[in-house]
Amino acid sequence: MVKDARRIMELVNHYADKGEMLPLNSSRVYQHVRDFVVVEEERKIVGCGALVVMWEDLAEIRSLAIAPEHQRKGYGRQMVESLLKEARHLGVKRVFALTYQMGFFEKMGFQFTEKEKLPHKIWADCFNCPKFPNCDETAFIIHL
Repeated sequence: MVKDARRIMELVNHYADKGEMLPLNSSRVYQHVRDFVVVEEERKIVGCGALVVMWEDLAEIRSLAIAPEHQRKGYGRQMVESLLKEARHLGVKRVFALTYQMGFFEKMGFQFTEKEKLPHKIWADCFNCPKFPNCDETAFIIHL
């Protein structure tokens, strides 16, 4: 929902400030607000994540963030499962993530893949990244 945009930015940018995620600006969040799922606890958003369709058979899970005090409660797993369900509903066959949280995505059934094996279409966002061209994130993919 549009009303969630500010909290989504807060969550993601908390980790971006630490160099653990890519930052989000308000225009990007508002443009993609429909791509996000959120988790609430006591009517406050404590987690977010997005599914962005990249191509007819490929989507990306991005901006997956849980407030530090709410980690280890299964919220990340819930959101990824929800996003994968949405990908299946849309007919997407592969979902990838660029991440520093390798263990989490392995537990979710994703497998390591070389970034170079992903289609060039995904690199459009990379050109605006502060880490480009020295990306140190690891790519994981799951086949649905």
